[in-house]
Amino acid sequence: MNIYIDADGCPVVKETIKIAKQFEISVIIICDAAHYFMHEGVQTITVMPGSDAVDYEIINRLQPGDLVITQDYGLGALVLAKKGYAMNQNGRTYEDHNIDQLLFTRHLSSKLRQSGQRLKGPKKRTREDTQQFILALSNFLKSTQEGQSH
Repeated sequence: MNIYIDADGCPVVKETIKIAKQFEISVIIICDAAHYFMHEGVQTITVMPGSDAVDYEIINRLQPGDLVITQDYGLGALVLAKKGYAMNQNGRTYEDHNIDQLLFTRHLSSKLRQSGQRLKGPKKRTREDTQQFILALSNFLKSTQEGQSH
């Protein structure tokens, strides 16, 4: 298993790397040229800026069983289609049973914005959000490794 981080705007890069090292799992950071990441022992791949360029790079590299950390529901759906796992920055996993609803909600929000309606943005990130992510990622990796040893 590899962990790919959709790093453009991801608030949990350092936490993901720290947990992955505990589980001896490789991390690959994918970002566009507008961002810069340098972490010891972590591969960083920089792609040219462009609509969904980071997403396509991740999907082209993804193997079944890999995990992607992303806020993007569209990328999450593509990851699931390739038999990977996807989790957001708060530890919520994207799964077959919830991805359609998430995509539909995103579509409705887009339509409302296009019609001129103003929607509330995401609430400010808290320390608790990060702690929730750390716990969820740790539990996910632990259960994944336990599943492989049986």
